[in-house]
Order: sequence, then C-alpha cells, then structure tokens
Amino acid sequence: TSSSISQSPDPPLEDMPVTLSATRTVSIPSNHRPTQKSCRTRSLSARAHVSSTAGLAARLPIAHMTRSVFSVMASEEAEPPSPAPISMDINQVMAVLPHRYPFLLVDKVKELVPGEYAIGVKNVTVNDNFFPGHFPGRPLMPGVLQVEAMAQVGGLVLLPPGGEGGTNEIFFFGGVDKCRFRKPVVPGDVLEMHVKLTKLQKRFGIAKMEGKAYVDGKLACEAELMLVLAKDDSK
Repeated sequence: TSSSISQSPDPPLEDMPVTLSATRTVSIPSNHRPTQKSCRTRSLSARAHVSSTAGLAARLPIAHMTRSVFSVMASEEAEPPSPAPISMDINQVMAVLPHRYPFLLVDKVKELVPGEYAIGVKNVTVNDNFFPGHFPGRPLMPGVLQVEAMAQVGGLVLLPPGGEGGTNEIFFFGGVDKCRFRKPVVPGDVLEMHVKLTKLQKRFGIAKMEGKAYVDGKLACEAELMLVLAKDDSK
C-alpha cells in the first residue's frame, strides 16, 4: 500500500501577517515585501557607503595637512620682496659716478633699486656743450651721448652707494647691441632713462643691461648694454 503525506497549504502571501510588536500586527502587501536578494544588496550598499565615508573622513585631515605643509614650504622658498626704491639728487649721483662736466649726463635719479634697475633723468638744454657743433642751426643731442647717458644710469645700478669718500669701484663701457634711435632729442627735452640689469657675472665683473630712453613718454632710444666692473686704484 502506498501512503500519502498530506501537507497543509501555505497561506497566501498577501495575507501573511508580520509581527511588529506584541500587541500590534500589520500586513505588508507582497509587491512591497523585500526579497532576500534586495536585502543583501541594500546591506552591501550600506557597508560600502559607511566604508567610503570613513575613508573620506580619514583622508580629509591628511589632505589638509599636506596643503598646509606645501603652503609653508612655498612661503619659505618665496623670494624676499625687493627693497623700496630710493631717489638721488645730483650730489648723491656725483658721490657714485666718477664722471664730471662736461661728461656727466645724469642730473638726478627718480628711482633706484641697487642691483635691479634705475630711472635716471637728463635735462637737455641749449647750453649743453655739444649743441654748437651738432648741428649748427639745428641742435640735436648725439645718439652716442644718449647711449652713454643710459650707461651712466646703469653704473648707478651696479656701483654701491657712495659715502663721503665715494665708492672704490668703477665701471667701463664694454659693448652695445641692438641699438636703435627712434626720435630726435632736442634742447628743452627731458630724457628719462630706464635701465634694468638682466645678467651679472660676478666672477668676471660683467653685467648686461637693457636700456630705454623716453621723451614725453615716447621711446627715443633703446639698446642692450654691457658694463665691466673694476677696482678704482685712485681711491
């Protein structure tokens, strides 16, 4: 004989009760009831979110510290600010430059940062000794003297400020490159010369400079200058 085992049928899912407390039960429709797979996915997502949040929180202090360290290093490696420019009157200019009349071609210095740049001024007047011969009836400042004036301003950039005994160094004109004359300079003009140090070979005492001379804001002359430093044996 064969025996059969009778099984009681499962209740419908939509009627399955879920116990929330000892005193209250609610029924959850089958289409809203989480499956085992969805529960596992949500659990993994929650753990991943917690892990990523913890990792981000751990990295934030390190990133902040790294930025702080680099900021300190950058501030330490930054070049110190340039000193404030100084000005010089004719007496201070003559305490540094060895030139004298009629070849001193710098009347004053508007700005000077030793070792960097200078802005010098030459007041061009009809009493300058070169005008009677250059040219009679049409006075023009010779271009070579404009270049010489820029070189004298360059000497002020190189030479240390002179005291009562002056400086014990002197400079010589070593060369001129890329010289151009853009407009004539005549009596009554104020020649403003901007000279900047571009390269200095201290071992050989050779300096290269960029010079530009302006009249009323317009470029009159420009050139690349080379100066050579030496000891003044007469001091």
